[in-house]
Amino acid sequence: MDIIVCIKQVPETIDVQIDPKTNTLIREGVSSIVNPFDMYAIEEGLRIKERLSGTVTAISMGPSQAKEVLKEAISMGANNAILLSDRKFAGADTLATSLTLGTAIKKIGKFDLIICGKQAIDGDTAQVGPGVAEVLDIPHVSYVGKIAEINSGYMQVERMTESGYEVIEASLPALITVLKDINEPRLPSFKGKMRAKNMEIPVWGAGDLELEENRIGLSGSPTQVIKIFRPQRVKKGARCDGGPEECANRFVSFLREKEIV
Repeated sequence: MDIIVCIKQVPETIDVQIDPKTNTLIREGVSSIVNPFDMYAIEEGLRIKERLSGTVTAISMGPSQAKEVLKEAISMGANNAILLSDRKFAGADTLATSLTLGTAIKKIGKFDLIICGKQAIDGDTAQVGPGVAEVLDIPHVSYVGKIAEINSGYMQVERMTESGYEVIEASLPALITVLKDINEPRLPSFKGKMRAKNMEIPVWGAGDLELEENRIGLSGSPTQVIKIFRPQRVKKGARCDGGPEECANRFVSFLREKEIV
C-alpha cells in the first residue's frame, strides 16, 4: 500500500510574531517543529505500511528550512520525502495550498491513501486536507480516531463527533485527517536518524508542477488576511470588604442586574 502523508512546519513557540506589513508569520529566528497533529498522521501511515507493506512518502510545502520536518518523518520510518518550495508559493491561503499539494500528489502518481493531521496549530482551519481531496476528486473522511479495517481498495474508519463516532466506509484511493486519539507516535530510531541525515530531499517548485501563477501563492488566494492584532486584555473587577452575608447579597444583586440569574 502506497501512503502519502502531508505535514507542515509550524513555529514551536506560542509567542507568534506577525509581520505588520505582510500579515504573515515571522519565521526567521523562530525554531520550528512538525505540526503536532501531523505526527499522528506519520505514525498511522507507518503502522499501515508495517501491516500491509508498501511505502510512506512525506510531503510538505514551505521554505527550505521545512526540509527538517521532512527529515524527522524519514527518521521515524518514512521511505521518501518531497518539499514544495518556491517564492511563488508564498502567501497561499488554504485553497491555493490545497491546489499546490494536490497537484504535487498527482505528479507523484500512484497512491492508495493520503493522511493529514486534523489541522495545523498555526492556522486551525482544518481545510487543507479536505481541499486536497477535492483537487484529486477522491473520497475523504475528517476527524478519524480509528481505522477499523483497510485493504487495497477499501477502508472502514471511525469518525469522531461531538456525541460519539460514526462508522464510515470508503473506497480507496482516499484521504483522511486524523486526531491524536488514533495512536501514539514513535520516537525516531538511531538508524532512522542517520538515514535522514544523509538523505537529499528533492525540492519541487512552481515550474515542476506546471501551475499557472495566478492560481498559486498570494495571487491565487481568494481569501487574504487584512489585519492581525493581539486583543487588549481588560481586567475589570469589584472588591467587597464587608462580611460574608453582605458580600453574597451584593454579588447576587449584581448578577440580577446583569440578568444572569
